[in-house]
Amino acid sequence: MSEKKRPLRVAYFAHDWGDAAIKRRVAGFARDGIEVSGFASYRADAMRPDWVVADLGRTYDNGYLHRARAILTGAEAAQIPALAQADLIVARNLDMLLTALLARRRARLQTPVIYECLDIHRLVARQDRIGHLFRTIERRALRHCAGHWVSSPAFLTEHFERYYPDAKGARLLENRLQARLSSRPDGAKAIGEKLRIGWFGNLRCARSLDLLCNLSIEFDDKVEVILHGYPAEAEIPDFHHIINAHPNMTYGGRYRWPEELKAIYDEVDTVWAGDFMDAGLNSQWLLPNRLYEGGWYGCPPIAPADAQTGQWIAAHESGFVLDEPLETTLPAFVKELLARPNMIMAAQERLLALSEDVFVEPRGTLLKLVKEAINADTPRHAGRSSPSKASIASSA
Repeated sequence: MSEKKRPLRVAYFAHDWGDAAIKRRVAGFARDGIEVSGFASYRADAMRPDWVVADLGRTYDNGYLHRARAILTGAEAAQIPALAQADLIVARNLDMLLTALLARRRARLQTPVIYECLDIHRLVARQDRIGHLFRTIERRALRHCAGHWVSSPAFLTEHFERYYPDAKGARLLENRLQARLSSRPDGAKAIGEKLRIGWFGNLRCARSLDLLCNLSIEFDDKVEVILHGYPAEAEIPDFHHIINAHPNMTYGGRYRWPEELKAIYDEVDTVWAGDFMDAGLNSQWLLPNRLYEGGWYGCPPIAPADAQTGQWIAAHESGFVLDEPLETTLPAFVKELLARPNMIMAAQERLLALSEDVFVEPRGTLLKLVKEAINADTPRHAGRSSPSKASIASSA
């Protein structure tokens, strides 16, 4: 009788175990039969996750000095047995990549590492000495990686291919859902007396909040703005005060992913998908989770036309794109939606007619990428031998 083959194992280094996107990635690994051991930090009110995770301590939005110290502290993960048992290390964002590489070095492992990049941080994108320093750090770290996964094609064209043209193993891994959630709506839902606009996820953009506040003032009892997620108070320090000042704006706090996704998208007619926190840089390039979550539930997004998000919406005919200046075009568009609510219902129908693969990652995608990374020709540190290609191929 042949010995039962064990599943592949991934050590996942993440910046915030309470982040819905982190939970989604872990769920995706598990769906593809991959065992995950987490090595993660957390933010203020994050609940302990229901997956195995080593606590790397609390971090803070924009607390760069503290996060630099956390890299050294987090490298103590080298002493945790699960790291040595992993076939692949995946590190989300640059500080976690540095943590993972240092932990691997201290443990004298040869385990391949993947850099998962879902944001190009403003410090790395700056066109000055500080930006040059951080890109030098990122370049050197990439030399020790089996590859890098990005969530938007613009991250490749605007950053990685521009600054690191020799970096290997670039793969596009969009922020799609990791599995079919509850059933999609059968058809468009009726629009009520108020137009309900949602803003969900990482609430970090002051301009987006200003735009939504102005809508709440201009349209008063005709528009309701509903927010759920994590407010980045380092970017919007008076977030709660602002929301409380507008009676037709409500903040429902963090939401449980995926359990509460359907409920939050059911209560809105359209979702705001713009971002300007790093205008002209990361905000211009990213593809937010709201495109995929809202799309699954037939909730059309609104975004600026000149951003990657707007291009995605236009390509899929899945929502609404507006030109600048949004301070003028957004209120005019909302006025049109109020006069013609059938525009929203038509957009809902178009979303629901799209293939599920637009919003849901096909099963096996992560397993394929993990196997590819394990078998990649990667610079290695002396130490434990990595699994042979034959053993990986037979573990599927």
